[in-house]
Amino acid sequence: MTAPPVRPRVRLLIVDDSEVVRTGLRTLLGTETGIEVIGEAMSVATGVEAALRLKPDVVLLDIRLPDGTGIDACRQILKRSSDTRVLILTSVIDDTIVDEAIRAGAHGYLLKEIDGRGLVTAICDVAAGKSILDPAVTARVMQLVKSGGSGRDAFSSLSPQEKRVLALIAEGCTNKEVGVKLGLSEKTVKNYLSTVFEKLHVSRRAEAAVIYAQEGRKSAGT
Repeated sequence: MTAPPVRPRVRLLIVDDSEVVRTGLRTLLGTETGIEVIGEAMSVATGVEAALRLKPDVVLLDIRLPDGTGIDACRQILKRSSDTRVLILTSVIDDTIVDEAIRAGAHGYLLKEIDGRGLVTAICDVAAGKSILDPAVTARVMQLVKSGGSGRDAFSSLSPQEKRVLALIAEGCTNKEVGVKLGLSEKTVKNYLSTVFEKLHVSRRAEAAVIYAQEGRKSAGT
């Protein structure tokens, strides 16, 4: 019997100004066979430098840093290292900051109240190309999206196939996984998503997924 392929470990960089938090995260995640903590940083400057030097798969990033914000770091890291994924881990749930983080390109936004298993799963999912949004943040993002002009009218303008693509994105599927499930190429899925984003007046997968969570399930009668 052929052994299943061994998945490469997720190379993780932790950026948090609290030494206690960094130590706790390293201790927690250090026991996971699928994650390798390759470095730590405590500020925007050191976080960006470490991300460019170490080239992690995922940066676990706090919002509050001594020389700026995690949003500043997120923008700089993604601008100079597009293959890196950024997962915000913070105690901050301010509407404006959530919105700015998503618009800065963050691939996930979690609160520090999350349990260890949930954090591990989120890190692996983000590394695999999925977008993660803490349930406590979802309602706030929905309000932000609606205030930008999206909602039921925009959702109803989607074609049946666009809604199927969006439903799978809302489940956390990557473009490749959506393609496999629907019998489409990755390029076709990407084109569908571009159209969906344009119709919903959003620019991020997380925003589109939240609209589906609200409007899609209503349409299905759930």
